[in-house]
Formats: sequence, structure tokens, C-alpha cells
Amino acid sequence: MGKEHKASIDGDQWAQCVREHGWLWDAATGSIARAPVTLILAHGAGAPMDSAFMSDMAARLAGHGVNVLRFEFPYMVQRRADGGKRPPNPAPKLLECWREVYAVVRRHVAGKLAIGGKSMGGRMASIVADELGADGLVCLGYPFYAVGKPEKPRVEHLAGLKTPTLIVQGERDALGNRAAVQGYELSPSIEVMWRVAGDHDLKPLKASGFSHEQHLQAAAVKVAEFLGAC
Repeated sequence: MGKEHKASIDGDQWAQCVREHGWLWDAATGSIARAPVTLILAHGAGAPMDSAFMSDMAARLAGHGVNVLRFEFPYMVQRRADGGKRPPNPAPKLLECWREVYAVVRRHVAGKLAIGGKSMGGRMASIVADELGADGLVCLGYPFYAVGKPEKPRVEHLAGLKTPTLIVQGERDALGNRAAVQGYELSPSIEVMWRVAGDHDLKPLKASGFSHEQHLQAAAVKVAEFLGAC
């Protein structure tokens, strides 16, 4: 991606920053021949940053040499505080949160910095990726359309996306199945990794011959390789 950085993290100050913001940090532990890439990973609309999916994927990626920083959007922070059910903030608020988190992380973490997320988190990241100058974009289960409305895709900005992008998608995802997505115009910078018979969480049908574990592991390996080449 043309951006050469020597990856480094300012230790104690970074740890304090993570604590003060209430974020989660999974440091790269895998044995790699390159400097670790850092991925800021946002949650989806309904589950928090420490959901089973998010925690599992963060751990897998860290094991493959990727630093992972997780944060929560304002509505989820409030939901955690008072226990109430809240809908996601309006898109402008979500995007502003992305900008703020990215700016803070960039000040503390040198080296390649990618952004992405699960479902809604990834979609919001895709809207600001070019603006922020992120080294890469990773979307896990991209919500191409609302459930049952493939004829009304939310992909206009994806046609002109310049940031190198990897979308990991289940073939039967209710928010973007393979048949529908292959008919959309996507930027040449976007690579889609399809998981056989996978749903929005990449969980396959038993008849597929694949397990959820296999799909999650394959996704983590692919994401790590993709980010390592950024």
C-alpha cells in the first residue's frame, strides 16, 4: 500500500489509553517475519465488542500476528452502562466515532493501521476508509442490504472505494447472499472471500461438510494474510 512504517506501540501510555477509553486490546502473539499490523475492529448493530464472535475473532487474529483494538459506539457504551436496549446511533454519529477512535489509535500506534468490523461496524468503516487513509479494510459479514431486500442494496460507495478491502461473507448471509452480491458493482480494490453455506456469522449448514470452527479459522488466516500484504 505504499506506506512504510516501523511498527511500534508506546507501551505504558497505550495501555493507559486503552483502559481510560474502555477498549479491548489483543496484542499480536503469532510468530511472523514482519512487523504486526494493527486492526481496529468495530462491533455489529446488536452485539457488543466482547461478544463471542468478536472475542473469538480478535484472539484468532492476534494468534496470526495481528494487533486488534476493539471499541464500542456510543449507544453500546450506554447500553452497557444502564442495561437498556438501544438502537444504533444515527450514521453521522457512528462515523464521527470512527474518526475519533482512529485518530487516537493513530497517535499511539505506529505502523500499518487497518480498520473494519462485524456487519454494521464494517459498513461504517467502509464509508470512512478512504477519508482516513487506512492501510486496509476488513468487513466480516457485510450488510449489503436489509433482510429480505436485496433489490435495495447499500453499496453505492463501494463502487469507488480505493482502500484495499477484504470482505468475508457467508454464501447464505441474509444480509448479502452470494447470488445477490455477485450482481452488484464493486470496486476492483475489493476482494470477497465466500464461506460455503455460511450465514451472517459465517456458520455453515451441517450438510455443507464444513464446521463453524473451520470457517472462522479460515477467515482469520485469510484476514491475517491480507493485512500482512497491505
